[in-house]
Amino acid sequence: MNELRMDTVYPYLTESAAEGARVAAGVKPDRLDAASGCGGWDVRTLVNHWTVYTSHGMEHRALRTKMPEELTARDLTADEDWAATYAADLDRAVAAWADPAVWEGEIDLGFAQQPAPEVAALLWAELVLHGWDVARATGQEFRVSDGAAALLLQVVEANAELYRQYEGFAAPVDMADDAPVYARALALSGRDPR
Repeated sequence: MNELRMDTVYPYLTESAAEGARVAAGVKPDRLDAASGCGGWDVRTLVNHWTVYTSHGMEHRALRTKMPEELTARDLTADEDWAATYAADLDRAVAAWADPAVWEGEIDLGFAQQPAPEVAALLWAELVLHGWDVARATGQEFRVSDGAAALLLQVVEANAELYRQYEGFAAPVDMADDAPVYARALALSGRDPR
């Protein structure tokens, strides 16, 4: 098991941000009102959640500032250039985590204090998991490297039960022990990679 530190998380954060921007650019406007497969959310609701929390949310956590509530109420997809805006916002969020000092100490989540590397790993996992949701709902694939898949499984294993308590994850999906690591991580988070 990897210790969560800048050098074990940040490379995958940059990798997955690029992949997230690619997937966002592939979302066609006519798919936004379709079912997403994430509870009762349509693709538009999923995309808005994904883009706000994995760009603005990630940046504000790094800066230790509160994210403005109006961001969560806006329909970012109403702007036809939303995917390009998201890519730029992701770049800014990733840049905010490029400072080694950001990885030190704890971050106030409003309900608890948590070590900065754990917060970064959770935000990254949200980027990947909801990125996978968006990709699947729009006929795409969210690709991860083997190292990213291993880290994702580690983060999901460490947090799955807590997330299920707050309905952030569905019940785990049965998956063979010898299934690919990425598929096992998705299944443990309540997603069916098949």
